[in-house]
Amino acid sequence: MNLTLEEKAALCLGSTFWHTAPIDRLGIPAIMVSDGPHGLRRQPDGNQAGITGALPATCFPTASALGSSWDPDLVRRIGAAIGAEARALSVAVVLGPGVNIKRSPLCGRNFEYFSEDPLLTGVLGEAHVTGVQSQGVGACVKHFAANNQETDRLRVSADVDERTLREIYLPHFERIVTRAKPWMVMSAYNLVNGVPAAEHRWLLTDVLRDEWAYDGVVVSDWGAVRDRVAALVAGLDLEMPPKLGISDAAIVAAVRDGRLDEKVLDQTVERILRLIDRAPDPDGPFDVDAHHALARAAAADCAVLLKNDRDLLPLRPAPGDTIAVIGASPRFQGAGSSQVNPTRVDDLITELRARTTVEFAAGGDQAIDLAARAATVVVLMGLPAGDETEGADRRHMDLPAEQITLLARIAQVNDNVVVVLANGSAVEVASWQQHAGAILETWLSGQAVGGAIADLLLGTVNPSGRLAETLPVRLADNPSYLNFPGEAGHVRYGEGVFVGYRAYDAVDRAVAYPFGHGLSYTTFAYHDLAVTVAGDSSVLVTCTVVNTGARHGKEVVQLYVGPPASPVARPVRELKAFAKLDLPPGAGETVTFQLDPRDLAYWSTRHQRWLVQGGAYEIAVGASSRDLRLTTTAEVPGDMVTEPLTAVSTLREWLADPAGAAALRAAVGESQGIFADPESQIVLGDFPLTALTAFPGLGLSDPVLAHAVRLSKEV
Repeated sequence: MNLTLEEKAALCLGSTFWHTAPIDRLGIPAIMVSDGPHGLRRQPDGNQAGITGALPATCFPTASALGSSWDPDLVRRIGAAIGAEARALSVAVVLGPGVNIKRSPLCGRNFEYFSEDPLLTGVLGEAHVTGVQSQGVGACVKHFAANNQETDRLRVSADVDERTLREIYLPHFERIVTRAKPWMVMSAYNLVNGVPAAEHRWLLTDVLRDEWAYDGVVVSDWGAVRDRVAALVAGLDLEMPPKLGISDAAIVAAVRDGRLDEKVLDQTVERILRLIDRAPDPDGPFDVDAHHALARAAAADCAVLLKNDRDLLPLRPAPGDTIAVIGASPRFQGAGSSQVNPTRVDDLITELRARTTVEFAAGGDQAIDLAARAATVVVLMGLPAGDETEGADRRHMDLPAEQITLLARIAQVNDNVVVVLANGSAVEVASWQQHAGAILETWLSGQAVGGAIADLLLGTVNPSGRLAETLPVRLADNPSYLNFPGEAGHVRYGEGVFVGYRAYDAVDRAVAYPFGHGLSYTTFAYHDLAVTVAGDSSVLVTCTVVNTGARHGKEVVQLYVGPPASPVARPVRELKAFAKLDLPPGAGETVTFQLDPRDLAYWSTRHQRWLVQGGAYEIAVGASSRDLRLTTTAEVPGDMVTEPLTAVSTLREWLADPAGAAALRAAVGESQGIFADPESQIVLGDFPLTALTAFPGLGLSDPVLAHAVRLSKEV
């Protein structure tokens, strides 16, 4: 295509707030992108920057809720529905899903993210992208990478070591990019180790393109570009929104004065033109009723039954019984760029009254009087809207004090209290949960959550959600507590790979509810764990799960792997596979998990690759990271990796290597020098051999050491 330099530069930034640049001379159209991820926020004006006023669309459960579904098929179907709505509203790319890890429960945008675990995040993110793109519409996975707070989000540097990046903050992006192939990847606002993510060549080119073979478009987060030429060189294709007349002029000038190779610009233009060419034609109107029904089913599948003493739920009102509902209507979405204008909203009280006798009070003394005469009290609690929003982090995990005070007063007059939570981020429950016989966490579950809560309370639907993030006893127990949100423009990821349950389980710290936890109205039994290890260190795991109760239910079978002794600090167990089973009473199903060597590996910074440590691995299946029903060990051969011995290798490293030990003995002499005094080997074990050549009586000198090095290479 015969594009001028100026036209090439123009294609590298948008033309409006939501559109790419057209080239009218060549018939290249502009295409529209729009916010997601749990529903479409399509502004009627293509150059409108505000949050409100979007066209009506289905508000599905937020990612915090969908994460608790542990159901990739459900997430895929929601993605497909969002894709269909985007196509109906002439949107080519939906800006979602958000897949950042929940490093801290305080992140104000946690409601947009799936989990504290990269595997669960990656599986669900892959499903979401696959669903959206099944409709011929693009998805944009975001925010790449280490974007885990809102405080100073456009300037803060996330200072994180490479192993932690590789094991916690990149694997889910890798899975989504390599398996689902999103049309777009959005770079983050923040800096990573001092370099803006939009200008981070290691992230955008070395890792994303060269290692993961990504061939789609990298787009900036809105307003993230500081230096358009530096970003282009790093691998960022599209600047949004555009700095018209500035960024395009800077690209032209850089090519003309030789600072930018035009071949780099041409590659970017090719990717943008391919994106424009893939954009779909508008489709007919979407099925509003069908999508609302999907939102309702999804909201029910996402809810987590945290507690259910005396089988208080499901409610079983006798004739004449009154159910009291006290509190404000449950919130169903967070604030910020993901805010959806819903097609309609279910009302919980209306839904309940259609099936049983319900009285409602917002609060105050009237609520206490109602609670005293009701058979059961349902108390609606949750975070206020201002606590969960893009652009601001929380300062605490607490529910409003007035809600907890009201709950305590209600518990004094009624023993049958059910708490229904509506929040997008983890909240503190340990200090007040004794006042509730049952706690149902519904998260921010979209426009149909009112109907879904009614279905769950009355037993029409059996809860099957499981926690995708740990609920700590207190905020100070969180591993990021002392390093969040940072200071002086930097946030240090001092906890390393010990994020979420990886930290709580490593130190056996008490939690309110563990990662993976969730109750059901039925029970499940686990049997017959079997493990087979192949020569390539891949592992096949099978077990059988049976519904032993009287109700139809879903169980999330979770597979955790614990490593053997390792040269690096590793979590005691990590989630490596899961499956959600749908079982009638009395039915069972055998689950098969295939683990490849990568599932057992850690990232070796020394070798710059994934390594499998040989040894006995703990293989456990269960219902949470702390409810492991079946456990066994598997001996895995691992990778045969030997470090080349040199003069700066330590005495301990020489003696631990059979060839090295033999070479050193031959050079020094059997039972001579260092080998004549075993105790000295302990004291001097961490000394490089070159340092020991100056120590008298050890039998080491520069010539002896050189001889030992030669011998070690010959063995």
